[in-house]
Amino acid sequence: MKVYTYAKCSTCRKATKWLEEKGIEFKEIPIRETPPTKAELKKMLAAYEGEIRRLFNTSGMDYRSLGLKDKLPQMADKEAIDLLNGNGNLVKRPFLLTGDSGLVGFKEEEWKAMLEES
Repeated sequence: MKVYTYAKCSTCRKATKWLEEKGIEFKEIPIRETPPTKAELKKMLAAYEGEIRRLFNTSGMDYRSLGLKDKLPQMADKEAIDLLNGNGNLVKRPFLLTGDSGLVGFKEEEWKAMLEES
Protein backbone atom coordinates (compact mmCIF):
# COMPACT_ATOMS: atom_id res chain seq x y z
CA MET A 1 0.00 0.00 0.00
CA LYS A 2 1.21 3.50 -0.86
CA VAL A 3 0.30 6.75 0.82
CA TYR A 4 1.31 9.99 -0.88
CA THR A 5 1.66 12.72 1.75
CA TYR A 6 2.97 16.23 2.32
CA ALA A 7 5.07 16.65 5.47
CA LYS A 8 3.49 20.00 6.43
CA CYS A 9 -0.06 18.68 6.04
CA SER A 10 -1.71 17.96 9.40
CA THR A 11 -4.30 15.68 7.77
CA CYS A 12 -1.51 13.61 6.21
CA ARG A 13 0.20 13.28 9.59
CA LYS A 14 -3.11 12.25 11.17
CA ALA A 15 -3.60 9.59 8.47
CA THR A 16 -0.12 8.07 8.80
CA LYS A 17 -0.41 8.10 12.59
CA TRP A 18 -3.74 6.26 12.28
CA LEU A 19 -2.15 3.64 9.99
CA GLU A 20 0.76 3.17 12.40
CA GLU A 21 -1.59 2.80 15.39
CA LYS A 22 -3.54 0.13 13.51
CA GLY A 23 -0.32 -1.71 12.61
CA ILE A 24 -1.03 -1.34 8.90
CA GLU A 25 2.11 -1.39 6.77
CA PHE A 26 2.45 1.29 4.12
CA LYS A 27 5.00 3.07 2.00
CA GLU A 28 4.96 6.84 2.44
CA ILE A 29 5.83 8.90 -0.63
CA PRO A 30 6.33 12.69 -0.68
CA ILE A 31 3.57 13.93 -3.00
CA ARG A 32 5.22 17.22 -3.99
CA GLU A 33 8.49 15.62 -5.02
CA THR A 34 6.96 12.44 -6.46
CA PRO A 35 3.35 12.97 -7.61
CA PRO A 36 1.22 9.89 -8.31
CA THR A 37 1.81 8.32 -11.73
CA LYS A 38 -0.72 8.79 -14.51
CA ALA A 39 -1.73 5.13 -14.09
CA GLU A 40 -2.30 5.67 -10.35
CA LEU A 41 -4.31 8.81 -11.01
CA LYS A 42 -6.47 6.96 -13.56
CA LYS A 43 -7.02 4.16 -11.03
CA MET A 44 -8.11 6.71 -8.43
CA LEU A 45 -10.35 8.45 -10.96
CA ALA A 46 -12.07 5.12 -11.57
CA ALA A 47 -12.46 4.61 -7.80
CA TYR A 48 -14.28 7.96 -7.70
CA GLU A 49 -16.44 7.08 -10.71
CA GLY A 50 -14.89 9.66 -13.00
CA GLU A 51 -15.30 12.65 -10.66
CA ILE A 52 -11.99 14.30 -11.56
CA ARG A 53 -12.55 17.25 -9.19
CA ARG A 54 -12.32 14.82 -6.24
CA LEU A 55 -8.63 14.26 -7.04
CA PHE A 56 -7.76 17.95 -6.82
CA ASN A 57 -6.62 19.86 -3.74
CA THR A 58 -9.28 22.52 -4.29
CA SER A 59 -8.18 24.56 -1.27
CA GLY A 60 -4.58 24.85 -2.44
CA MET A 61 -2.92 28.00 -3.74
CA ASP A 62 -1.84 26.31 -7.00
CA TYR A 63 -5.45 25.31 -7.73
CA ARG A 64 -6.64 28.88 -7.17
CA SER A 65 -3.75 30.58 -9.02
CA LEU A 66 -4.37 28.41 -12.09
CA GLY A 67 -8.08 29.28 -12.05
CA LEU A 68 -9.01 25.60 -12.07
CA LYS A 69 -12.39 26.17 -10.44
CA ASP A 70 -13.58 27.60 -13.76
CA LYS A 71 -11.38 25.56 -16.12
CA LEU A 72 -11.84 22.06 -14.63
CA PRO A 73 -15.47 21.50 -15.72
CA GLN A 74 -14.50 21.86 -19.40
CA MET A 75 -11.15 20.08 -19.09
CA ALA A 76 -10.64 16.63 -20.62
CA ASP A 77 -9.67 13.90 -18.15
CA LYS A 78 -6.35 13.39 -19.93
CA GLU A 79 -5.44 17.06 -19.51
CA ALA A 80 -6.45 17.00 -15.84
CA ILE A 81 -4.42 13.80 -15.22
CA ASP A 82 -1.39 15.40 -16.91
CA LEU A 83 -1.78 18.47 -14.69
CA LEU A 84 -2.03 16.38 -11.50
CA ASN A 85 0.92 14.21 -12.53
CA GLY A 86 3.03 17.29 -13.19
CA ASN A 87 2.26 19.13 -9.94
CA GLY A 88 1.90 17.22 -6.68
CA ASN A 89 0.57 20.36 -4.97
CA LEU A 90 -2.62 19.99 -7.03
CA VAL A 91 -3.35 16.45 -5.80
CA LYS A 92 -5.72 15.98 -2.87
CA ARG A 93 -3.86 14.42 -0.01
CA PRO A 94 -3.32 12.08 1.58
CA PHE A 95 -3.59 9.92 -1.53
CA LEU A 96 -3.94 6.26 -0.51
CA LEU A 97 -3.53 3.42 -2.99
CA THR A 98 -4.21 -0.20 -2.15
CA GLY A 99 -3.88 -3.10 -4.55
CA ASP A 100 -7.28 -2.60 -6.14
CA SER A 101 -8.65 0.72 -4.93
CA GLY A 102 -7.83 3.99 -3.23
CA LEU A 103 -8.96 7.01 -1.26
CA VAL A 104 -8.12 10.70 -1.24
CA GLY A 105 -8.29 12.83 1.87
CA PHE A 106 -8.54 11.31 5.33
CA LYS A 107 -11.90 10.40 6.73
CA GLU A 108 -11.30 7.81 9.41
CA GLU A 109 -14.60 6.01 8.74
CA GLU A 110 -13.74 5.54 5.04
CA TRP A 111 -10.21 4.36 5.76
CA LYS A 112 -11.47 1.99 8.44
CA ALA A 113 -14.09 0.54 6.10
CA MET A 114 -11.54 -0.02 3.35
CA LEU A 115 -8.55 -1.21 5.38
CA GLU A 116 -9.90 -2.94 8.46
CA GLU A 117 -13.11 -4.50 7.25
CA SER A 118 -11.92 -5.87 3.94
